Amino acid sequence: DEFISSPPRKTVRFGGTLTDILLKYEKGETTDFELLKHQLSDPDIKDAQIINWLHEFRASVAYLTKELEQLVSILLKLPWLRRSREVVEEYLGFLGNLVSAQTVHLRPCLRMIVSQFVPPRITIREDDVDISDSDDDDENLSENFNTCHRALQTVARYVPSTPQFLMPILVENFPFINKSERTLECYVHNLLRVTVYLPTLRLQILELIIEKLLKLDVSTPQQDIEDAEETANNSDSEEKSTEEGLFDMEEDEERKGNKVVSSSSERMAHPLAERLDILMTILFSYIKDVCHVDGKLDINNTKDLYRDLVSVFDKLILPTHASCHVQYFMFYICSFKLGLAEAFLDHLWKKLHDPNNPSVIRQTAGSYIGSFLARAKFIPVVTVKACLDLLVNWMHKYIDNQDTGANAYCDVALHGPFYSTCQAVFYTLIFRHKQLLDGNLRKGLSYLQSLNFERIVMCQLNPLKICIPSVVNLFAAITRKYQLVFCYTIIERNNRQFIPVVRSGTGGDLVQTCTNPLDSFFPFDPYMLKRSKKTIDPFYQFWEELSAEDLENLKKPIKRGTSEDEDDDFLKGETPQNDGVVGIATNSYESNTRSPVSSIGSPPDCYVPYPQ
Repeated sequence: DEFISSPPRKTVRFGGTLTDILLKYEKGETTDFELLKHQLSDPDIKDAQIINWLHEFRASVAYLTKELEQLVSILLKLPWLRRSREVVEEYLGFLGNLVSAQTVHLRPCLRMIVSQFVPPRITIREDDVDISDSDDDDENLSENFNTCHRALQTVARYVPSTPQFLMPILVENFPFINKSERTLECYVHNLLRVTVYLPTLRLQILELIIEKLLKLDVSTPQQDIEDAEETANNSDSEEKSTEEGLFDMEEDEERKGNKVVSSSSERMAHPLAERLDILMTILFSYIKDVCHVDGKLDINNTKDLYRDLVSVFDKLILPTHASCHVQYFMFYICSFKLGLAEAFLDHLWKKLHDPNNPSVIRQTAGSYIGSFLARAKFIPVVTVKACLDLLVNWMHKYIDNQDTGANAYCDVALHGPFYSTCQAVFYTLIFRHKQLLDGNLRKGLSYLQSLNFERIVMCQLNPLKICIPSVVNLFAAITRKYQLVFCYTIIERNNRQFIPVVRSGTGGDLVQTCTNPLDSFFPFDPYMLKRSKKTIDPFYQFWEELSAEDLENLKKPIKRGTSEDEDDDFLKGETPQNDGVVGIATNSYESNTRSPVSSIGSPPDCYVPYPQ
């Protein structure tokens, strides 16, 4: 009876019970111990053998001290993830027993789990050469990741100090940015999943991810992305013209499947931009998922995440010059609720007007305010006006303070934050003047007149000389049209004072004229990554391009007189021309209102002088 009821021994093994082997090893008898290690390292080890061994190890964790870390490392290398459910459950039980009895093995356990956050490596043989690559086709990948997170939660449950030991391991295991897109995608996705059940690590994990995204972002300037896309489009059109009609049937099939066509058309031609696009899509999805519960915005979750993201923004984004895409995580979360957008603007304003902050940080904060007010569709006119009031009042006070001092002259080094604020206000007006004047033109004009732009433009600090020419040109056209201030006399005088800089180099002397002394940029210039762009576009204010007919209208002079009953057709192309006073040359105007990314935030590099 006893024989019938007892489970059959499924495996043959040597060396006695585990406890005997470990006791013998302590006495110096290593034969059975070596045999044990050999059996555990066997690549053909069966599920039943693993279960039997793990069962014994769970009962003997007290013996697995630091002296036996070599044996523990073999156990941690067991191929448990891709085994039967019984093996997985037994292994999770073993991990829990091990770390609770012997915390000395916590780090190796965590390393083992984190190493599974990416697809496994497989060796592909091509032309007699072994190539190691990630196994992107593993069907069980998602299930394996779920199991890894269960393992991590098990360990964290037994050892409360897990988060502080885990974070350095997450940092050191982050894949290099040149690794496959799938590897990076899986790792970042798994890091974000960790934040759900280890919330104390969320800020650090977001910092880690955004730091890596920034490296990708600054490694792929917008011009490089544009060039890669243009090259790819040219080669695609050449292929299409040579193969036209040959593959119609296949194309029809592809359209039916829909996958091939859409996935290839959404790919970025620049390899680093493609990685960045995938990772930004994941980050946006994460932000949306955290902030929404059952499809509804959860205010508390959203506020908590906003605080973490602002903290990362201050630490990493604000000090980084000219990143193109990563900062859009702030743009996106602010789109959920007006209160968040206002909080972000208030945060930037505090950075800008605090004299204790470094000048470069204050200037960048100014760039963010201007770009955010201009580009964020979800910011209503009432908020734009409130911000303009704040900024313009500060500018007037700044001018008051300087007028009596010894520094009341045009100098970027002395007045960088002031010029950055001026540019933010000019830029906001260019994008928002239609809305500010909409409805009641008389009231709108009265408001704009109350801002007293004339005093700002005419002051000794001469902001028109420092701001980017494209912004100055458009601001001048709008303010003249509505008779707010006449900028062209000052612009003409500034042009005559421009001193070309001669730089000597190996190729001879190079004469340059600096058109961006502030070294400013517009952080919310058009977003270029194809997949993640879909998340941003609904909230984004694009610049209205000027048609050929509109450009023709530029040559028509504006009649003097009241503009109260005129339609606002500035963005359709009406701009002052030379009618006794210096105006904008048409070619210079075109170059400053058209750019490769349809944005006045990407001014031309060359300076086109106004006609004398």
